[in-house]
Amino acid sequence: MINNGIDNMLSVLDNYLLDNVDNISKQIAADFRHRRVEKGMTREEVAERADIALSNVARFEQKGLVSLKNLIGLAMALGYTAEVKSLFAHPKYSTMEELTQIRKNTGKTKAYKK
Repeated sequence: MINNGIDNMLSVLDNYLLDNVDNISKQIAADFRHRRVEKGMTREEVAERADIALSNVARFEQKGLVSLKNLIGLAMALGYTAEVKSLFAHPKYSTMEELTQIRKNTGKTKAYKK
Protein backbone atom coordinates (compact mmCIF):
# COMPACT_ATOMS: atom_id res chain seq x y z
CA MET A 1 0.00 0.00 0.00
CA ILE A 2 2.86 2.37 0.77
CA ASN A 3 4.49 1.67 -2.61
CA ASN A 4 1.25 2.62 -4.38
CA GLY A 5 1.34 6.02 -2.65
CA ILE A 6 4.96 6.51 -3.64
CA ASP A 7 4.20 5.49 -7.23
CA ASN A 8 1.32 7.98 -7.35
CA MET A 9 3.55 10.75 -5.99
CA LEU A 10 6.29 9.94 -8.52
CA SER A 11 3.69 10.02 -11.29
CA VAL A 12 2.59 13.49 -10.19
CA LEU A 13 6.21 14.66 -10.04
CA ASP A 14 6.93 13.22 -13.51
CA ASN A 15 4.01 15.15 -14.96
CA TYR A 16 5.17 18.33 -13.25
CA LEU A 17 8.75 17.94 -14.47
CA LEU A 18 7.67 17.53 -18.11
CA ASP A 19 6.79 21.20 -18.44
CA ASN A 20 9.98 22.19 -20.26
CA VAL A 21 11.20 21.49 -23.78
CA ASP A 22 14.12 19.24 -22.86
CA ASN A 23 12.11 16.98 -20.56
CA ILE A 24 9.23 16.70 -22.99
CA SER A 25 11.54 15.80 -25.88
CA LYS A 26 13.29 13.17 -23.76
CA GLN A 27 9.95 11.70 -22.70
CA ILE A 28 8.74 11.55 -26.32
CA ALA A 29 12.02 9.84 -27.25
CA ALA A 30 11.64 7.32 -24.41
CA ASP A 31 8.06 6.61 -25.47
CA PHE A 32 9.21 6.17 -29.07
CA ARG A 33 11.88 3.69 -27.99
CA HIS A 34 9.32 1.70 -25.97
CA ARG A 35 6.95 1.53 -28.95
CA ARG A 36 9.82 0.52 -31.25
CA VAL A 37 10.94 -2.28 -28.92
CA GLU A 38 7.33 -3.44 -28.43
CA LYS A 39 7.07 -3.86 -32.20
CA GLY A 40 10.34 -5.82 -32.20
CA MET A 41 12.03 -3.34 -34.52
CA THR A 42 15.72 -2.45 -34.45
CA ARG A 43 16.97 1.09 -34.88
CA GLU A 44 18.26 0.03 -38.27
CA GLU A 45 14.83 -1.16 -39.38
CA VAL A 46 13.17 2.03 -38.22
CA ALA A 47 15.81 4.18 -39.91
CA GLU A 48 15.28 2.31 -43.17
CA ARG A 49 11.48 2.59 -42.99
CA ALA A 50 11.70 6.28 -42.07
CA ASP A 51 14.33 6.89 -44.77
CA ILE A 52 16.64 8.64 -42.32
CA ALA A 53 20.18 8.01 -41.10
CA LEU A 54 20.65 5.51 -38.29
CA SER A 55 22.60 8.18 -36.37
CA ASN A 56 19.46 10.34 -36.31
CA VAL A 57 17.45 7.54 -34.70
CA ALA A 58 20.18 6.98 -32.10
CA ARG A 59 20.47 10.71 -31.33
CA PHE A 60 16.71 10.97 -30.92
CA GLU A 61 16.45 7.99 -28.58
CA GLN A 62 19.48 9.02 -26.51
CA LYS A 63 19.09 12.80 -26.34
CA GLY A 64 15.59 13.60 -27.60
CA LEU A 65 17.01 15.60 -30.52
CA VAL A 66 15.35 15.26 -33.92
CA SER A 67 14.13 17.48 -36.73
CA LEU A 68 10.40 17.74 -37.28
CA LYS A 69 10.74 16.05 -40.68
CA ASN A 70 12.63 13.12 -39.15
CA LEU A 71 10.16 12.88 -36.27
CA ILE A 72 7.32 12.58 -38.75
CA GLY A 73 9.24 9.88 -40.61
CA LEU A 74 9.86 7.98 -37.38
CA ALA A 75 6.20 8.25 -36.40
CA MET A 76 5.15 6.96 -39.80
CA ALA A 77 7.61 4.07 -39.54
CA LEU A 78 5.85 2.92 -36.35
CA GLY A 79 2.34 3.58 -37.63
CA TYR A 80 1.65 6.83 -35.77
CA THR A 81 0.86 8.99 -38.80
CA ALA A 82 -2.64 9.95 -37.64
CA GLU A 83 -1.40 10.98 -34.20
CA VAL A 84 1.22 13.32 -35.67
CA LYS A 85 -1.19 14.76 -38.23
CA SER A 86 -3.70 15.60 -35.51
CA LEU A 87 -1.23 17.32 -33.16
CA PHE A 88 -2.61 20.82 -33.78
CA ALA A 89 -5.81 19.80 -35.54
CA HIS A 90 -8.21 20.94 -32.83
CA PRO A 91 -8.34 24.24 -30.97
CA LYS A 92 -7.37 24.08 -27.33
CA TYR A 93 -8.51 26.52 -24.70
CA SER A 94 -8.50 26.88 -20.92
CA THR A 95 -11.00 29.68 -20.40
CA MET A 96 -14.22 30.89 -21.96
CA GLU A 97 -12.34 34.03 -23.02
CA GLU A 98 -9.89 31.90 -25.04
CA LEU A 99 -12.79 29.98 -26.59
CA THR A 100 -14.49 33.23 -27.57
CA GLN A 101 -11.23 34.47 -29.15
CA ILE A 102 -10.82 31.19 -31.04
CA ARG A 103 -14.34 31.41 -32.40
CA LYS A 104 -13.79 35.05 -33.36
CA ASN A 105 -10.58 34.20 -35.26
CA THR A 106 -11.83 31.04 -36.98
CA GLY A 107 -11.19 31.34 -40.70
CA LYS A 108 -8.58 34.08 -40.40
CA THR A 109 -5.20 33.48 -42.02
CA LYS A 110 -3.14 36.03 -40.04
CA ALA A 111 -2.90 37.11 -36.43
CA TYR A 112 -2.52 40.72 -35.42
CA LYS A 113 -1.10 42.11 -32.19
CA LYS A 114 -3.76 43.60 -29.94
